Amino acid sequence: MSNVRIAVQGKGRMADKSLEFLYSLGLRFTANGRNCIAKCDNYNLDILFLRDDDIPKYVERGVADFGIVGENVILEQNSRVKILKKLGFCSCSLVIAVLESSIISKIYDLEGRRIATSYPELLKAFLAEKRIEADVFTLEGSVEIVPSLDLADAICDLTQTGKTLKDNNLKPISTILDSQAVLIQSPFLTNRAIKAFELLFLNNSLVTL
Repeated sequence: MSNVRIAVQGKGRMADKSLEFLYSLGLRFTANGRNCIAKCDNYNLDILFLRDDDIPKYVERGVADFGIVGENVILEQNSRVKILKKLGFCSCSLVIAVLESSIISKIYDLEGRRIATSYPELLKAFLAEKRIEADVFTLEGSVEIVPSLDLADAICDLTQTGKTLKDNNLKPISTILDSQAVLIQSPFLTNRAIKAFELLFLNNSLVTL
């Protein structure tokens, strides 16, 4: 009988906080940074370590029963997973920001402008709702440097404290959404996985399945 699986991010702040959360439930396992799967010593549960963008895909297809990922990732991918619980860590905001010296001061000044982002779907939906037509182009990784190189008039990116924006002489002019870590479930849950959720995340009782 296969173990219940939960997918978490393999590296970064979200990874550390996700492991802290799982340890707080009383789960005992070793995450050594080399293996993609860790087996719990005291529960029939496997932990999969993945890239954040891949977590919703694994859960959506039933490869993993549950996952912990940023809410922004779910919404950007329009993933067919159910959000079971907001976990209260790794809070951040998806914002539109411009150079401190920019004449752009409000969102309607973005009409006809160039905006660089790693979250094109969320940005396009926001602009459509506001009836703003802009040139959205996608970049992977850090986009904060783009306005200073005159490659875009604005960026749309995640911020936690605002320090990175400030360090790059950027100021936010609008917030698209606030996000945090969420617990998600697959649309193909088995009865065992449902029972695991109830025991672990509702009752926090480590009874072997």
